[in-house]
Amino acid sequence: MRARRTVPVAAAALLGAMLLGACGPSGSAAHDSPSGGPGSPTAATGSPTGSAAPSPSPGGSAAPSPSPGGATPGPAASPSTAPAPGRTVTASETLVRATRSGGFAGQAHTLIVKGDGSWTRLDARANPEGSGRLAPDRLAALTAALREADFARLPRFSKNATTVYDGFAFTVAHGGHEVAAEQGAEPPALARVLEALPPFTAN
Repeated sequence: MRARRTVPVAAAALLGAMLLGACGPSGSAAHDSPSGGPGSPTAATGSPTGSAAPSPSPGGSAAPSPSPGGATPGPAASPSTAPAPGRTVTASETLVRATRSGGFAGQAHTLIVKGDGSWTRLDARANPEGSGRLAPDRLAALTAALREADFARLPRFSKNATTVYDGFAFTVAHGGHEVAAEQGAEPPALARVLEALPPFTAN
């Protein structure tokens, strides 16, 4: 009787040892290796170095800062009193603005000529003191002189080598550029523009 009970007990002990070995740390089905099994935390959340989502910047925003040439508008530029070079002047726009100052009486007069040839003369306080309209041929001559002068290349200021007492000084603005010259020191191209203008005084 004792020998018959020994075989089942030994078999049970052997089966228990096998089960314990299968469920141990090296062979457990519930504890996969940390390198990529279906149940591993790495497979579920992804590797920290292989994540597709970019980390936020230190400022907390993932959007890049705008570049100098980006869509962020800068301060608005002040409107120009004259059209840009190369663009046709409309009838109501200023074609040229010229001021003559100095002389024996030390007076200043300004001429404003529009694109249609109409002009206005102002005194030193910008009060109107005369007006008129250039004939078509004179307007064409003034327009041609302005174009040939190429204001972008004219000297900003042309000064006499010696002081000329009671001389005039001219300031002329056209196409977004302004130049100044003393009487007798005007570049030839600017002198032609001054000659094509209406008179600075009524007399």
